[in-house]
Amino acid sequence: MILPIVLYGDPVLQRRAQEIPADFPELEALIQNMFETMYAASGIGLAAPQIGQSWRLFVLDAELADEELYKGQKRVFINPIILEESGDPWPYAEGCLSIPEIRGDVNRRAAVRLRYEDAQRVLHEESFDGMLARIIQHEYDHLEGRLFIDLLSPLRRRLVQKKLQLIRNGKLRPEYKHRPR
Repeated sequence: MILPIVLYGDPVLQRRAQEIPADFPELEALIQNMFETMYAASGIGLAAPQIGQSWRLFVLDAELADEELYKGQKRVFINPIILEESGDPWPYAEGCLSIPEIRGDVNRRAAVRLRYEDAQRVLHEESFDGMLARIIQHEYDHLEGRLFIDLLSPLRRRLVQKKLQLIRNGKLRPEYKHRPR
């Protein structure tokens, strides 16, 4: 089921998400719905707060970013913890399904080491680099109540204020399904 995506201005995007308990009901359905929602909106990652659910869960399909390099990188991350970020920061023009029509250069570290549970609740500790590390850091930020626009330069942030206000007021809406204000 395609779920509505929460847009900038919704308080759920600014809260630290809660851990998913071991007995979480309907986890498999939630994960499936998140993938369907992400694909319907042409995204490569989606965090649970973006569908209005304050849980520490995100999904990604990095193959959509680069089919050759990331083949088979459809992943689920439950209760992730970033253990380490390393490497030189590099800028990239990021966007977000919850902040339509705005992109901006964000500096992120080149590599990340993460502890997380997969969809079967198996615990992993794994390192990621390049674009995959960037997607993970972006989605992880959602779980911490941060948005990519919080990481923009002060000048760029001022330049997008008008569009942010339009999104907050419900006057700038994406073509994909979103939660009305």
